[in-house]
Amino acid sequence: MAGADDDSARQESVREAVERSRSGAPAVGAVVRDRFDTDEVFQRIIVAADEEIDTGTRELFFSALAGGFAITLTFLIYSSMTAKSDSPVIASLLYPIGFVYIILGGYQLYTENTLPPVALVLERLASFPTLLRTWIVVAFGNFVGGGIGALVLAYTGVFSPEAAAAAIEISQHGLHTDFWDLFFKAGFAGLIVAGVVWLDFAARDTISRFFLVYIAFLMIPLADLFHVVVSFTELMYLVYLGEAALLSGFVGFVLPVFLGNTIGGILLVTVVNYFQTTERRVESVREDGVERQLSVPEWIGGGSVGRTYVPADSPSRRDEAGSEPARRDDEDD
Repeated sequence: MAGADDDSARQESVREAVERSRSGAPAVGAVVRDRFDTDEVFQRIIVAADEEIDTGTRELFFSALAGGFAITLTFLIYSSMTAKSDSPVIASLLYPIGFVYIILGGYQLYTENTLPPVALVLERLASFPTLLRTWIVVAFGNFVGGGIGALVLAYTGVFSPEAAAAAIEISQHGLHTDFWDLFFKAGFAGLIVAGVVWLDFAARDTISRFFLVYIAFLMIPLADLFHVVVSFTELMYLVYLGEAALLSGFVGFVLPVFLGNTIGGILLVTVVNYFQTTERRVESVREDGVERQLSVPEWIGGGSVGRTYVPADSPSRRDEAGSEPARRDDEDD
């Protein structure tokens, strides 16, 4: 009997190890195995955000640089398809390609970062300065990558003459759009991007993630919305060709899109999704009686202070039983 109990216990232990990732986030749904509820999605986001926000500045920047350059693919193919077709629907069909590269490839995209790090800050597992540092590094890397891509497109023969003319027309459309129209259009784009991130953590396979990203980002050109990294790339393309001034273009075009994407992603998705979850969402943070959340002074002005989120029942936490929760001070490489 004891042997049977031991076998049963070992099987249960193996099942728990398989169904929970190394970090402790759920790998299968508790109620329905192939579907996560909101609490489980939130736990997966928290764990991923903790890994992301603890990344060194160098790694974060170069990942964002690659993400910004990947957006060049969207600008390239959208302009080329527009030159070849009179139908806006056909021209938009490959618009999501840059975003597919970024999200499935694990690169950093500024709007993608509106959800996971904010969720971590809302749980007081990371400070506001840490969030701002992540945003600044990722946005700067995206802009540098987009600027390099625009430079290549402007001064090489990648674009055909027809595609180059279409690229100028597409870019000038945003430049001539009213500030507040840009802001609200970008707000809806921010909702789409942050929503994709939430749904991405609910998906269980690459095919599902691909179609999710593709359909979601197809809405941006079809609805005439704006994404900040694409907008910056378009602006820089015009600047290199002498068709726009950098400062006025940034203030009148990129800035309202930047604000709209940010606020749309935070208010319309992050906060709403956060408050629809229950107190069970991070029960493992507190269930062993150890306080892992930041104090209010650390949370508001704690520099790079943060605490690693690892659920108490994960293998790594069991290995560290009895020790104090890990604190981290992010150091630039």
